[in-house]
Amino acid sequence: MDADLRSNLFQQAKDWVMEAGANIKAKIDDPLTINTKSNAKDLVTHMDQETERFFQTKIKKKYPDHFLLSEEGYGDNLSNLDGIVWIIDPIDGTMNFVQQKRNFAISVGIYLDGIGEIGIIYNVMDDVLYHAIRGEGAFKDDVRLPKLKESLTLEESMIGLNHNWLCRNRLVKEDTMQQLVRKVRGTRTYGSAALEFAYVAEGIMDGYLTMGLAPWDVAAGIVIVNEVGGVTTTIDGQSVNMLTTNPIITCNSEIHSQVIVEYIKKGRK
Repeated sequence: MDADLRSNLFQQAKDWVMEAGANIKAKIDDPLTINTKSNAKDLVTHMDQETERFFQTKIKKKYPDHFLLSEEGYGDNLSNLDGIVWIIDPIDGTMNFVQQKRNFAISVGIYLDGIGEIGIIYNVMDDVLYHAIRGEGAFKDDVRLPKLKESLTLEESMIGLNHNWLCRNRLVKEDTMQQLVRKVRGTRTYGSAALEFAYVAEGIMDGYLTMGLAPWDVAAGIVIVNEVGGVTTTIDGQSVNMLTTNPIITCNSEIHSQVIVEYIKKGRK
């Protein structure tokens, strides 16, 4: 992608993200219409849908030849990532949005022919913007994020780990994951995949594992983590398919192979 086009796209995407965030904050205390999707824990609100419609309208008007891949049904039905594709989660962490009114994010990734060019994750209520343009580094607001620490061990690592790994995991034996929990320095769960990616990029967490994330959960985060030297794959170490749901590990590259080889592959059911 041409450098000028990337810069212009980033600025436009950032402006829309901030506008959408301001709208969410202005309405944060309004009554919510809450529905469920796949199960009682899979929530969607009218604000998720309103925010996605906002992006869909803006993108299709200004960039009619661009595509949209998104969570709430307003995007295009894509079988590939040819061309310029915006991959958007309007509110990542909907349960947090509903229950806590914080700890959720707007996530926007822009891809060209399957390659992540731009990543934006906006922590709405804390007013913190994580962002990256491929090859130009990653930032928290206006502060450039340093490369992730070298010579990191698992014993020194803080890992984001959804508790479903320990109680209803269909992929890896629960006792193997319990061994990983005992090995690392600590675990945390924040309830927003986008924010967990951002925290890995910031270096305040060293990795994040989860059983199933959709493209809109990871698209922006992958770009941002890449720019600080991190790595994102499936839990088997394979490339992430950006058109399907994947079990994901994103982490400091120093611990990537150890987690996969010593814990995930040995514990596969």
